[in-house]
Amino acid sequence: MADPKVPAAEEGPTRCGTIALMGAPNAGKSTLLNALVGSKVSIVSPKPQTTRTRITGIAMAERAQLIFLDVPGVFSPKRTMERAMVAAAWSGAADADVVVVLVDARRQPDVPGDDTAMIIDHLKHKNRKAILVLNKVDLVPRPTLLAKASAMTQPGSPFTDVFMISALTGSGVDDLRKHLAKISPDGPWLYPPDQLADIQERFLAAEITREKLFIALHDELPHALTVETERWEEKKDGSVRVEQRVIVTRDSQKPIILGAGGARIKAIGMASRKELEVIFGRPVHLFLQVSVDKDWAETPRHLRAMGLEAPRR
Repeated sequence: MADPKVPAAEEGPTRCGTIALMGAPNAGKSTLLNALVGSKVSIVSPKPQTTRTRITGIAMAERAQLIFLDVPGVFSPKRTMERAMVAAAWSGAADADVVVVLVDARRQPDVPGDDTAMIIDHLKHKNRKAILVLNKVDLVPRPTLLAKASAMTQPGSPFTDVFMISALTGSGVDDLRKHLAKISPDGPWLYPPDQLADIQERFLAAEITREKLFIALHDELPHALTVETERWEEKKDGSVRVEQRVIVTRDSQKPIILGAGGARIKAIGMASRKELEVIFGRPVHLFLQVSVDKDWAETPRHLRAMGLEAPRR
């Protein structure tokens, strides 16, 4: 059922814009996406490179439909999966009408080799304009923010506009949303006006469990695991049975996830199940298994399960 607050397409001219949210790892892109959409559609954790593939979130602002692409953070990749992630980020930027570059206001983006500096150089090389969004501004003194904004928008920079926000608190997010609606091109909406994301339930379920694993494990297994939904069974009572496999790279990592007597994996499964029931609005029966595959991050099948394409050599 459509939200009665959402405008109907037949009420007048419409606009539709695709916006790529780019930035260095941990700049806050997923938190911003969730704030812009007004619902959780992308997982969030303190770990860099949590977002591994393009996540599409959808928001309505006046007569405009905004299609946000939360792409992986841009960094210097070394492994196959990392190269696929960065390729997905640049592909998202190429497909978008507007590029938003999110910058952690606490960091210096002009340090040689910095990930944000690499993004800016790439945009300049492609002659691509973008909107600069300084995030986490509640943690930085205002004079420092103004100086940073001035330094990053000198003549020759790719930035046409600057916004200062806190994606976590929502400060400034509405102004950014309104601006993106204003500059979106005329055109029909591509999704129903009450749809919040373009993501398969199986994939979202795996992402939620991966988030809970990252939060529970902290720094014990950085980027050494993935989650795949192997079975999705609709039950007659309206509930769903979900079977997932947690894949790690070494035998020694398996007991870390399981915990003493299986206590840790049980707690992770419970946290994931509770959130999935809220998201899907129905009972979820979640079953987790842990297995070892030392080459999962290099395997095309596993990359495809994450929504990535293996880069060409």
